[in-house]
Amino acid sequence: MKVFFSTFGCKVNQYETQEMNELLTADGHTVTTDAKEADVIIVNSCTVTAEGVRKVRQTFRKLKKENPCAVMVLTGCASQAEPNIIDDLPETDILMGNRTNTNIVNILSDYFKDRKPVNAHQKHLQTDSFVGTGITRFDGHTRAFLKIQDGCDRYCSYCLIPYARGFSRSKALDKIDSELKALNNSGYKEIVFVGINLSDFGKNTPYSLPDAIKLAEKYEGIKRIRLGSLEPDHITEKMISELSKITKLCPQFHISLQSGSDSVLKKMNRHYTANEYKELADNLRKAFPDATITTDILTGFPTETEEEFLETLEFAKSLKFEKAHIFPYSVRTGTPAAKLPQLQNNVKEERARILTKATNETRTQFLNSQIGKVVNVLFETDKSDYSEGYTENYTPVRVYDRSSRTGKIIKIKITDISGDFCIGEEL
Repeated sequence: MKVFFSTFGCKVNQYETQEMNELLTADGHTVTTDAKEADVIIVNSCTVTAEGVRKVRQTFRKLKKENPCAVMVLTGCASQAEPNIIDDLPETDILMGNRTNTNIVNILSDYFKDRKPVNAHQKHLQTDSFVGTGITRFDGHTRAFLKIQDGCDRYCSYCLIPYARGFSRSKALDKIDSELKALNNSGYKEIVFVGINLSDFGKNTPYSLPDAIKLAEKYEGIKRIRLGSLEPDHITEKMISELSKITKLCPQFHISLQSGSDSVLKKMNRHYTANEYKELADNLRKAFPDATITTDILTGFPTETEEEFLETLEFAKSLKFEKAHIFPYSVRTGTPAAKLPQLQNNVKEERARILTKATNETRTQFLNSQIGKVVNVLFETDKSDYSEGYTENYTPVRVYDRSSRTGKIIKIKITDISGDFCIGEEL
């Protein structure tokens, strides 16, 4: 059979799509990039925002319309947290969730016995252990994502992810090492360690995040190690000290802020203050030369006042984030925040626009500060007249000519900026 994947959301979802990809190809199936020729279409969904779930529904219906004969499979975080989503998607032949992704081969086999709808959704349990078969490659990517942690115990008041992902659990070190070996043998020069609450890796075990990252150091082919999104309250001074000794670790840290107002952070059930976040950012910048701190911020959280928003705005300006992702608050039914008095959409969006403008100005200042530097760039794509890639601190760089550079790490001198990119020339 030919299988087509449509993946929404974070790097963990992308990893899990690759995991299903390898399970199916090992069973003799073929993965196609053309949905119209697929026998099976698998949509791996996201539930972080209401808009994201809307796009999942829209794409699911569109794919079914384009290929009416395809078997439609819905999995991922949206179906895991809200299995009644199929009430709106009667086109669904197989309902799954991220808890049953690694059983995809058997689930499809069961369906094709009589072609009757299959409900393979299973709830997460507190006793769940880390489940996964691992990957050996990452199709279509220069960098390979490696999932080492799943679940979240934080229960932020606006977030459905703990319901979609279950309790925090970690991959065993020997399994991480086995995957690293396979990815090294496949030629990947950069590994991105990812998780739902990555900095919580090792909870209830004798090891912690640096223990997992150190495993990649010994593989000669792996030149760079990068971390996915982190939560600030798990990153201790001891962890920073240990991470700073890992020579291949890229000095780029994406640490979710969500708000610069202590009163809003408390209502969000975030476990830190704005000042504690600032201390963390300062410590990282001291420990890692040329470190970049990127973040996520929500605007228009329920009951957020104009004064509280201005606190966030000024805090973001003072931190000078190298990049910030700004999101208007999205109501997620079933969370405590959904029960609070809500702000008007136009207020949320206007605050997002103001904050985006301010953080974009900081971003431009950062990009300008890179002019004149000589950096190592891992190139990810070649276009007709330029190559594009990222430095160790995740600065995007373009080199304009017709050379082929994808997959190579090349020394580049940054000479200018254009929009959200630095422009460079090969030395």
